[in-house]
Amino acid sequence: MKLYSNEIVFRGHPDKVCDQISDAVLDECLKQDKNSRCGIETVGGKGKIFITGEITTKAKIDVQAITKRVLADVGYPTDYEIIDNIGKQSPDIALGTNSTINGAGDNGMMFGYACNDTEQMLPTAMVILQEISKKYDELRKKDHRFLPDGKAQITGIYGENMKLKDIETLTICYQNTEEEREATDRIIIGICLEASLKHHIHINKFLINPTGRFKIGGFEGDAGLTGRKIVVDQYQSFANVGGGAFSGKDPTKVDRSGAYKAREIAKRYLKSHDLKWCEVQLSYAIGLEEPLAIYIDSDNGEIEPSEELYEECKLINIINDLNLKNKCYEETARFGHFE
Repeated sequence: MKLYSNEIVFRGHPDKVCDQISDAVLDECLKQDKNSRCGIETVGGKGKIFITGEITTKAKIDVQAITKRVLADVGYPTDYEIIDNIGKQSPDIALGTNSTINGAGDNGMMFGYACNDTEQMLPTAMVILQEISKKYDELRKKDHRFLPDGKAQITGIYGENMKLKDIETLTICYQNTEEEREATDRIIIGICLEASLKHHIHINKFLINPTGRFKIGGFEGDAGLTGRKIVVDQYQSFANVGGGAFSGKDPTKVDRSGAYKAREIAKRYLKSHDLKWCEVQLSYAIGLEEPLAIYIDSDNGEIEPSEELYEECKLINIINDLNLKNKCYEETARFGHFE
């Protein structure tokens, strides 16, 4: 028996709330000015939300109003002290990403992954956890006993080619009012069973709030920070992870746009080459248009990238092909950038 684990954090987890705030500010900038340059970081804890980073934009944005709206959407109070500490992007970085150069906004390497386990071309356990996270968010909007914070983890039983056979243990920690815990635990179990049975997966054991209590959570019980859930945001440990986070970054930042493109390439090659899995690495140097390297690996061995693929992976082509100036990034920060 081979055991392997992966996890997700709920939309109300403090780190995820910070991701959503950063991306909500980004979305408003891009809505008003498609050429906005943003690198927005949010940190929250103990009654304060601190938004910092760099923005160069013609947009007129109200960071306080955006932050309060996200907090309300997630289910948190809106009376936190909100500190706007955003500055302008470094002109040295802007040199490499202006309209005449169109170079990458930073050095870096990023990965994309796809597999034939599910319709989404993602690992089954990852899809199950995404479905649980979405169902939990719907639940806490309707039932006051369920509070925003939480996370879930699958320890799966795997066979050959890392195919999920069963779930040995599903661990779920959910913030709640601690009223009628037996009843709320049963509801949680029902959500998990619905998601797993949809994929014909059996759960052998549940661990629900193993400490026995989870009433104090969110920014009262923990701090949050943009980009701290980098593995959850990508492939939950089923694939290699790039060096940079996503949220708060406009499409000229290849940490984000390159990762989205690598995922698109992996999905395309999975289908065209009839693969079980495919992983793509892209790498860039700040200010240069074309990637330094493209590496493609699969269950059928390495695949040589074409010259056309290098052209396709120039930053300006990625942004245009994937329509990245018109995407709602806040939505990607809620339940997963790859669904």
